Amino acid sequence: MDILVIGSVALDSVETPFGRKEGVLGGSATYFSTAASYFAAVKLVAVVGEDFPTEHRQFLGDRNIDLSGLQTRPGETFRWKGRYGYDLNEAHTLETHLNVFETFHPEVPEGYHDSPFVFLANIDPELQLEVLKQVDKPRLIACDTMNFWIDGKREALINTLGHVDILIINEAEVRQLADEANLVKAARMILAHGPKTLVVKRGEYGVLVFGEHSIFSAPAYPLEEVFDPTGAGDTFAGGFMGYLAATNNLSDEAVRKATVFGSVMASFTVEDFSLDRLRSLCWEEIEDRFRKFQALTDFGGLD
Repeated sequence: MDILVIGSVALDSVETPFGRKEGVLGGSATYFSTAASYFAAVKLVAVVGEDFPTEHRQFLGDRNIDLSGLQTRPGETFRWKGRYGYDLNEAHTLETHLNVFETFHPEVPEGYHDSPFVFLANIDPELQLEVLKQVDKPRLIACDTMNFWIDGKREALINTLGHVDILIINEAEVRQLADEANLVKAARMILAHGPKTLVVKRGEYGVLVFGEHSIFSAPAYPLEEVFDPTGAGDTFAGGFMGYLAATNNLSDEAVRKATVFGSVMASFTVEDFSLDRLRSLCWEEIEDRFRKFQALTDFGGLD
């Protein structure tokens, strides 16, 4: 099954304690699409400027990502500059230049309207609602958001949540959105707004998945080297949605496996800057790390 994703495509400049990269490929939709493309065909809706490098467009096209919905507008591509300290869970934004992304209004091509799986990456919730008006009853809609929209456009965000099946956000955003410190109580409050599933990204502490009647926990993969956490959450979402689309299975068991595949993809992303680790990644490596995730949590049964 195909996946439609709407989000940002950007050029990032990133500094971590382990190195620095200037003007590398980034953006929420980029990371999502690349990860999801290992599982299913992806249709991308985003905007770039006239300065967007040809080699980046070629890379995305080679990953079985349909770029018919990638608009090119006069001006410069969205650019983000950030720095990480040794606490790699927290990015310090140094510069943000929205450029052509500032006036972006998603235009879903005719051939994308019947996409069965839709992911609304981290953009203005009003734009997320615009997208939902352009698609024809998807089987599954998932979305992401951030503290900026929770603070500034809460009403529009709550409205959007009434139309989505899965919300994927981090732990701090869960507490902020619910205005509740206890994570379990906060999750129940968010589910009451409409989503059937809440996926809580917890960085190096793994992932919690809250359903209507269940809670599932998956660990983060223990890595010896982490170079760049940029895009890890979007890569997680890509692996998560990619598995669900590939299997066309939305059972609790499938959601749990999707969570682990999302964690697998995120664990590879942070091993290098930008999307460089995913450029060389093969399916055999993904399967092998999935098995290692299984071994991490296999504690047997009662004697």
